[in-house]
Parts: sequence; C-alpha cells; structure tokens
Amino acid sequence: MPPDGIEPLEPPAPDRLVGALQSGLRVLRYLCSRDTPVGVNQIARELGINPSTCFQLLKTLVHERLAVFDPNSKMYGASLGVVELAQGRLTRDAFIPLARPFLESLATGFGVTAALFRPVQGRRVVLVDFAEARSAVRIHMPIGQRMPMLLGAFGRCFAAKLNLPRPELRAEFRTLRWQDPPSFETYCAEVSAARRDGFAVDRGNYVRGVCISAALVEGERGEAVAAISCVGLSAQLDEPQLHALTANLRDAARQVSQALSGRFG
Repeated sequence: MPPDGIEPLEPPAPDRLVGALQSGLRVLRYLCSRDTPVGVNQIARELGINPSTCFQLLKTLVHERLAVFDPNSKMYGASLGVVELAQGRLTRDAFIPLARPFLESLATGFGVTAALFRPVQGRRVVLVDFAEARSAVRIHMPIGQRMPMLLGAFGRCFAAKLNLPRPELRAEFRTLRWQDPPSFETYCAEVSAARRDGFAVDRGNYVRGVCISAALVEGERGEAVAAISCVGLSAQLDEPQLHALTANLRDAARQVSQALSGRFG
C-alpha cells in the first residue's frame, strides 16, 4: 500500500471481464477526470477505443444521465448523475457526520466557507460537505466539485502526506492551474511547513483575493481520509484572525481524526 493509504490497492481481476462494461467505465472515468468537455474522437484516441464503439458508449452514458452532450459543440462531459450515483456512498462515510459540527463552527466563528474534501482515484478530491458563513457575501461551492489533489492549501497538506520524490512532485506541480502560481521552490517549502505544522495556507495563489487554509483528517493507520478547508476573502482575514482560524482548523481536524480512529483525549 502507498505510504499514505490514499490510493487503494488494485483488486484482483475476476476470471472473466465484461469488456463493454469495462470500456464504458473507462470512458466515464475519463470524463470525470476532465475539467472541460471533450469530443468523441479525442476520447477514442486517448483511450484506444474504436470511435464507433466510443460513440455508442457515450450515447448510453448520456441516456443513463451519467454524461451530458452539447449539440452545439459536439462535446461530452460528466453529469451530476455521477454525483447522484455516489451520493449514497458518500453520506455513509463516517467522517462526514463527524466533521459536520466542526464545519459549522469554523464557518460561523470566522465568516468563512468550511469545506470537506475526500480523496478519489487519479489524485483528485471531491467536495462532500460544506458549511457557509451567515453573511451577505459568501463563497459557495457545489457538492461533487472535483479538484486536483495537490492544488491549493489542501494540496500542500496532501503533498506532505504523499512525500513524493522531488521529480515526481515537480511533474505533478506543472499540471496545476493557479491564478497566481507560486514557484516550485516556494511550494516545496510550504509543503514542508504543512508537514511540520499540521496545516497549510494558500494566500491568493489558487484564486486571487481568496485565502484558503486546510488540514487533513487521518484514519486509524494515519492515512489521509479527508481534508477540511476554510475559504474566505483575504481582505476579511487579517493575520491575528488567520492565526486563530488555523489553530481551530488544526484542532478540528485532530478531533475528527481521533473520533474516526477511536482515539479520544
């Protein structure tokens, strides 16, 4: 198992695989990994699937509400049906109800949006819960939103847990999209700080004018099972407020981790 337990071991293959189902799932996973819609020829080429077969698979996914088709651009993308399909599983994850009171406390106490992200395959995370501040101006994020695992504040925390070799981390870093990107050296220094401090802060790198802080929720074996992230406007978070927020955030992640693993006190 990888050192952080984020990516599960591959299950043993059955004696016989259903080829059509396997191809359909490959197409669905591909659509979910994309930030923008794509055309059938590109999907077929990148997955090594016959274009005609790929077209039929996409039509089936659209029919089952797992994909959407734009008749103007002739492009396909994953639909919210994927979230609906996963929602029952997501709500059964133990850390979600455990974290909910802490999300609400952070949101109301500091005027931020407190979000809970769960790692998924492909080094990405998905938003599974959030709590918003009771203010006229707030930052809203939709449940089911997917983001690269190593992006932003939680990205520095996950990078600290993954402890990737420097060349591999550099390659991952080059794929990330920031509005005001840090240098790779700065990013590495902040990853080291996250490993030391138990939290990380993104001061306007991911989105200009937005301050994001994050800390990891760990399971019984110390694996990263989630990240709690607080998102607020930089102008509304001065240094004393940010210091208090990160202290409370780190404590919230620690308490959820203890409850999840049965270690109290």
